[in-house]
Amino acid sequence: MTGVITQSGADSTRQLDLTEEAVADAMARALWERYEPVHDLVYFAPEVYSAADALGMRGFWMGYFALRAAPLGAVAPAVVTSCFYVFHPARVARALPDAWAYAAPADVLAARQDALDAAMTALFGPDTVGSAEFAEAADLAWEAAAAADTAGRVLAAANQALERPDRPTARLWQGLTTLREHRGDAHVAVLVSQGIGPVEAMVLKAAAGESDGVFLRETRRWGQADWEAAGARLRERCLLGADGALTPAGAAVRAEVEALTDAAAEQPWTALGADRTARLAGLLDPLAHMVETSGLLPPGNPVGLTRSAYPADH
Repeated sequence: MTGVITQSGADSTRQLDLTEEAVADAMARALWERYEPVHDLVYFAPEVYSAADALGMRGFWMGYFALRAAPLGAVAPAVVTSCFYVFHPARVARALPDAWAYAAPADVLAARQDALDAAMTALFGPDTVGSAEFAEAADLAWEAAAAADTAGRVLAAANQALERPDRPTARLWQGLTTLREHRGDAHVAVLVSQGIGPVEAMVLKAAAGESDGVFLRETRRWGQADWEAAGARLRERCLLGADGALTPAGAAVRAEVEALTDAAAEQPWTALGADRTARLAGLLDPLAHMVETSGLLPPGNPVGLTRSAYPADH
């Protein structure tokens, strides 16, 4: 299989010519780099904050866990801690199950659809979200998400099981979210297979320069002692040096984790096909650019996006 992913912006258009051997992995990463920022509106858009407040959620983190975990139903905090992987159990337990006393999961799901519709309309503009191209993107994303294999992927399966929204905004966001959790479930499985625990995963990400370590540690509510212990374990495995930088072995493990994650995220895109996947990437690119340059996303790159094209290439 061969294909081309086109990246376009205000100042330039680049084509990534993909070899037959690399096309599926490259498509998986290229699409993640485009759908992740759009998905992230659920965490950082003011319309979502307002919706969480209206539901009765007490603070950002209760809203975060309720909005993201709602497809699972009113499950115990331990289930969410396991699925989300990198959060300290106490961070989750401060939000759940208390959130379900303020709003049932079904009500949270309805509110997040409304909030994302409002957020996307405000950011992208009513002409964009009402366009034929936006509806096309929504349908392509939904089709890819519906084709995703969710065996062993709990968050992806829970999101995939939701009904198809009528509104293109909600349909696009939900399709992208299913794909995002599909990739995330695979990433967790890869980390487990490599013997990399939650804190070790964040230490490696920070050492690779992909995210700010202090931001990750504090927002996931791990203590400094937890962080230092994880670093010590990684040094024992010769993955970190004494200065906290990745060793060659650590860089190799980090690259292997990302490569295995990409490989495990291929299937929805092979099902959609190279040409239609490239089309979706092109449709998402300006939306991702608008999110990434909106000022909504916090500094520190908490999701670890590795694309460096924003804002320099746009």
